[in-house]
Amino acid sequence: MPGFVHSDFAPVVVAVAERCLRRGYGSAGVPAGVRTGIVLVSASGDLASAQHVRATVEAGGRIGPLFFFQSVPNSVAGHLAARWGLRGPVVCLSPTGDPYTDGVAEADLLRDDGDADEVLLILIEQAPEKPTEAVAVLLGGGARP
Repeated sequence: MPGFVHSDFAPVVVAVAERCLRRGYGSAGVPAGVRTGIVLVSASGDLASAQHVRATVEAGGRIGPLFFFQSVPNSVAGHLAARWGLRGPVVCLSPTGDPYTDGVAEADLLRDDGDADEVLLILIEQAPEKPTEAVAVLLGGGARP
């Protein structure tokens, strides 16, 4: 994915989010009047990039500029919002409890406060020596999980 290097964090976020949005809206995309927010939940964040940066610094190397951009999960969430024309808020959380419960609670706040009509909830985790795991669900339309 252009603008993101070394790690599968951003490409996996985009893949699950786009699969979810296509399932909900097809190729037409989100209707113009719908405010769709994004809540991205990850305890580890982009672990692969963080480990690469740490190892490079410890070895006295130079960090490439793209790592400064992608080191914040908001960058991939903003990329998604721009790519899909989403007009709601973008929030990234590191959960203190159950990731799904914390994410749904934040999504409910955004909807209940009137900041979003619906929320694309994305849960993603990277673990050493394991594949990145992610899931996305579109919450809205009056239905609560």
